[in-house]
Amino acid sequence: MICCEAMAAVNITSDILHRQIKEKGMLRFQRHYHVTDPFIKRLGLEAELQGHTGCVNCLEWNEKGDLLASGSDDQHAIVWDPFHHKKLITMHTGHSANIFSVKFLPHSGDRILITGAADSKVHVHDLTVKETIHMFADHTNRVKRIATAPMWPNTFWSAAEDGIIRQYDLRESSKRSEVLIDLTEYCGQLVEAKCLAVNPQDNNYLAVGANGPFVRLYDIRMIHNHRKSLSPGTSAGVHTFCDREKPIPDGAVQYYVAGHLPVKLHDYNNRLRVLVATYVTFSPDGTELLVNMGGEQVYLFDLTFKQRPYTFLLPKKCHSSGEVQNGKTSTNGVSNGIHLQSSKFRLVEGKRSNSMQGELPPHLEKIKQQANDAFARQQWTQAIQLYSRGIQEISKNAMLYGNRAAAYMKRKWDGDHYDALRDCLKAILLNPAHLKAHFRLARCLFELKYVSEALECLDDFKGKFPEQAHSSACDALDKDIKAALFSKTSSSEDKKSGGAIRFRTIGRKDSISEDEAVLRERSYDYKHRYCGHCNTTTDIKEANFFGSKGQYIVSGSDDGSFFIWEKETSNLVRILQGDESIVNCLQPHPSYCFLATSGIDPVVRLWNPRPESEDLNGRVVEDMEGAAQANQRRMNADPLEVMLLNMGYHITGLSNGGPDGSDEDEGSEGQVQCRPS
Repeated sequence: MICCEAMAAVNITSDILHRQIKEKGMLRFQRHYHVTDPFIKRLGLEAELQGHTGCVNCLEWNEKGDLLASGSDDQHAIVWDPFHHKKLITMHTGHSANIFSVKFLPHSGDRILITGAADSKVHVHDLTVKETIHMFADHTNRVKRIATAPMWPNTFWSAAEDGIIRQYDLRESSKRSEVLIDLTEYCGQLVEAKCLAVNPQDNNYLAVGANGPFVRLYDIRMIHNHRKSLSPGTSAGVHTFCDREKPIPDGAVQYYVAGHLPVKLHDYNNRLRVLVATYVTFSPDGTELLVNMGGEQVYLFDLTFKQRPYTFLLPKKCHSSGEVQNGKTSTNGVSNGIHLQSSKFRLVEGKRSNSMQGELPPHLEKIKQQANDAFARQQWTQAIQLYSRGIQEISKNAMLYGNRAAAYMKRKWDGDHYDALRDCLKAILLNPAHLKAHFRLARCLFELKYVSEALECLDDFKGKFPEQAHSSACDALDKDIKAALFSKTSSSEDKKSGGAIRFRTIGRKDSISEDEAVLRERSYDYKHRYCGHCNTTTDIKEANFFGSKGQYIVSGSDDGSFFIWEKETSNLVRILQGDESIVNCLQPHPSYCFLATSGIDPVVRLWNPRPESEDLNGRVVEDMEGAAQANQRRMNADPLEVMLLNMGYHITGLSNGGPDGSDEDEGSEGQVQCRPS
């Protein structure tokens, strides 16, 4: 340990010397030590900025990071000096309702500030004279987000609950904006745009979140070129669009969704549980998209190595021999380990290499044993995090995937069975003879309500492992599946035969178009999922990358805390109390380990690594697993109970049962399911 510390000190000393000598070295040093694990462990409250009289709904750093803007229910915008904790400018924005978004206009010398509010208006302000210089009133419902792009310094976009994404060009004398995207043409009149973001590395890409589980990524350039070609007589300009009835051109939009969410919509709707993307943002290098999914978890999508949802969950009619899978065209009907064109559920055969046999280096074997011990103590989250640590170091070990799947299945938080299914398939691809992964796969399919597929998978399991065909676990699962098939209703039949539940919503005003159905069927799946927070009460809750390389993920929560995860392992590493009620906003500083947060309290809080002499316990949530479990129960609670919780009442019955309760079938699956390898 002493040797490691000494080596670390030598490396830092060398980096400091290079920083002083070379300008490039200084930039590399700043990025490498921007946000590190020791900094995260020492993160604490530096100051509270007081000046607003209502909830602070939005925060925004300027490009240099020496100014911080905030907008509030009090309809005022404040520009702060965050390092001296001072108000520099306070101005009434002219809005008549809550401000939801505030942005500095790029390349304006931090002189121009844009705000969007619940009065359906977008205002542009000149901070040097504290005046509103433009007022746009084209939206017909609340404006939730503003986005800007350095490549287009006079242009910005807005997303509003009228389902419209509008584009503005301040070079034009017109006081009107143009419609860039009209979601109502695809999703009906009830769709609401909630958030949007521009890719920082390629400003032509715009991500849009709305109510529902799907997030859309648009190519603005393609939309512009398409509409310009349809209207050859129009003058040039990035905002020149034809009539909004014209469709988005083919290839100009890609959808992303957590693979299990579309099939859960029917169940969520029955429980009055709303899914809505409350925030979208890109990673610093522009290759990843982060989504805070209200009513569910935080999801990370890889925009380079795209992952199709595990395709046996799609309606059979969606598959074709030339379908694109994981960025490549599949001609043999194989995707994610499943033969699609066979009427029977059949797993791909394969050979197992020595690196996949299960042998681990000594330090990873120790981690695996610690995870197994946590599993034996029924500490499912701790086991998952330890298995994830091992998988990060060696990604081709079937045993670690299989064991983590077992822990997911025992914990049973929202999305856990789908993550377990993904792990089972990875384990089987690495080791086709992995008995437990085969059986757990059948159980996951059953738990995800794919009963017919579960029966086919179980039959496949019996054929591969005849010695297990009449075990108590196999018989119990077989009995459960056949009972479910017998009682299956016509509505659940629709999910397998027609796909109505996965891709369509039922109703007159929210019926989707055929183009929308096709786009949803072509959605890409997530890479990582981050659990522990709760996002059900507000629809402006943010999640952000933290660090110059996006090493950490941060999100607010309904319990008044904010959560920090490692990006690659998805392990929860820290929880801090950031508000008396709800943390909505988290905006990391562009170049320092410095975080600004806000929520229901009328203050802005600033966080940075504190000296070791300071006591951080006042804000640190020590029982992270307990807090995460409580939030999972909260997300699954009755809406009335959630309202009472937000009012400060204690619901005694809420801790019973819930997603982390005991597994009713724990004894029925025998050794095939319960014990990790």
